[in-house]
Amino acid sequence: MPDIDGSLIGRAVLAACLAFIVAARAAAQQPIVGPVPPAPEFLSRYDFHLTAAALLTSPIGPQGITDERFSWDTHFGGSFDLVDYVGGRAGVLVDFQAVLGSEYRPFDPNQGNYTLETFASARSGSTEIVGMFHHVSRHLSDRPKRMAIAWNELGGRLLHRATLGATSVDVDLEGGRAVQHSFVDYTWLGELNLLVRRPLGDHVGVFGHGSGQLFAVDEAVAHRGSQAGGLIEAGVRLNGRAGAIELFAGYEKRVDADPLDRLPQHWGLAGFRLLSR
Repeated sequence: MPDIDGSLIGRAVLAACLAFIVAARAAAQQPIVGPVPPAPEFLSRYDFHLTAAALLTSPIGPQGITDERFSWDTHFGGSFDLVDYVGGRAGVLVDFQAVLGSEYRPFDPNQGNYTLETFASARSGSTEIVGMFHHVSRHLSDRPKRMAIAWNELGGRLLHRATLGATSVDVDLEGGRAVQHSFVDYTWLGELNLLVRRPLGDHVGVFGHGSGQLFAVDEAVAHRGSQAGGLIEAGVRLNGRAGAIELFAGYEKRVDADPLDRLPQHWGLAGFRLLSR
């Protein structure tokens, strides 16, 4: 069994790296496959997350100055199932992202980005097929911005959980069309998330997370082609009675990191994540 587990972890890490290379960037925590109740339930699940990560940007320009717009990346929000009807579930996901720099003060929140989603699913064993309506709205803090920067996505998601021994692998594959967009040039969006977890004891475990995102665009808007970004991270998970904390480090390529300049950014990152489970 140890050889099989090691082989599974190796294949999962390789898949995460491929996801990062081909297309990538993950955003907020997504619904994952959960236990099926014996009968329909109201408000059957609620998951909270809070993440803060320091961004380690590379120096730019001949004087080696780092980009003061990107110092910290934070998320907080949650998702809940409004109703679980055994054959599937329906719920809501909410996430707020604040990006902090150091341009005007040591901790300078310069972006506030909102994600709202409604979803409904159908179950088939350890797999869920999900229909979703996904909205993202991006805003600047303490900076002038009059026009809207936002998009609405109508699409689907495939969730699957596999286990081998104590190791679990969660796969989240999704795609959809931008049915409405303001300022952005996105037309179709695709995303892949792969999360591998392995407990080392009752209170300690390790995990690896790879994600990818691909944006097809209307080339007439900004005169550019499809955009791809990615995130890969690994860390330690500490479980308590009421929740868990994850300590992680990784690397990210983020598409359109600033809402206005339509340029990708690369950085290393290190941080923590509080979870309600």
